[in-house]
Amino acid sequence: MDHSGHGMMMDLPPFTLGRGLEFSGDPFFMISCLLGLGLYGWAVVRLRRRGDAWPVGRTVAFVLGVLTVALVMCTKLNEYGMVMFSVHMVQHMVISMLSPILILLGAPVTLALRALPAAGRGRKGPREWLVALLHSRYMRIITHPAFTIPLFIASLYALYFTPLFDFLMGSKTGHIAMMVHFLAVGLVFFWPIMGVDPGPHRPGYVMRMLELFAGMPFHAFFGIALMMASEPMIGTYTNPPASLGIDPLSDQQAGGGIAWAFSEIPSVVVLIALVYQWYRSDQRQARRSDRTADRDGDKELAAYNAYLASLRTREQ
Repeated sequence: MDHSGHGMMMDLPPFTLGRGLEFSGDPFFMISCLLGLGLYGWAVVRLRRRGDAWPVGRTVAFVLGVLTVALVMCTKLNEYGMVMFSVHMVQHMVISMLSPILILLGAPVTLALRALPAAGRGRKGPREWLVALLHSRYMRIITHPAFTIPLFIASLYALYFTPLFDFLMGSKTGHIAMMVHFLAVGLVFFWPIMGVDPGPHRPGYVMRMLELFAGMPFHAFFGIALMMASEPMIGTYTNPPASLGIDPLSDQQAGGGIAWAFSEIPSVVVLIALVYQWYRSDQRQARRSDRTADRDGDKELAAYNAYLASLRTREQ
């Protein structure tokens, strides 16, 4: 497939990491990343100026998340990804699994709710519209595991193993739409699992872990299927430019290996984040219990001791 019609060079030299990381600056993603960083920075500054704190760790996580998007979409990786399946799979894995986790750890929704001014009684502004969206039926549907897990899986199998992928790769607009889709799917899949920002679907920590591991094996199976294939399965990458000096089947198997290996990385990152959140939640609960006990003289403990005493009295 000829990608030269939307700005992709067919005579790219053989891939090296140095060549792949050269800046190319895709306008859509470059503007989007700068806008995201600018809005986040504005909100943090707004909080600081009115004397409110915002965790540095959240800012760092968000910035890293946006930079990972820029890394795979605003460098020559984006051009090589049009003609090399292995490079494309690096883009896909980063933008759908690593970038969303980092962005969500930055708690952008919480920051927006704290930074946006209230519109006043009887009026609706950006903050009120955001609150309405968070409480909408639409948001309850797209963050429910019955929707997010099948969507997460379908984004692999229904896309790559049907003509839809080749159709989208046939134009720059289609390619951008596909990458935006990958990012959006990652965000809605990990949002209820991460539990940092408010949302309509907030299961317990054990259920979040189950949701996480329900989706991850399908990435591994997808990668293994590509690695074990005896012929190229993705039409777009069947005839790579001769200047690359690659074998399409070997490149596909490398891409499958990347998909298989990468499926473990976000699982570990999210699991660590969940365990930490669980620990912090238990600590907060313990502090609340201690404060309650200090205020009421620990009536709950006294009542329990009285109950035990009554049991002993009955036994006598």
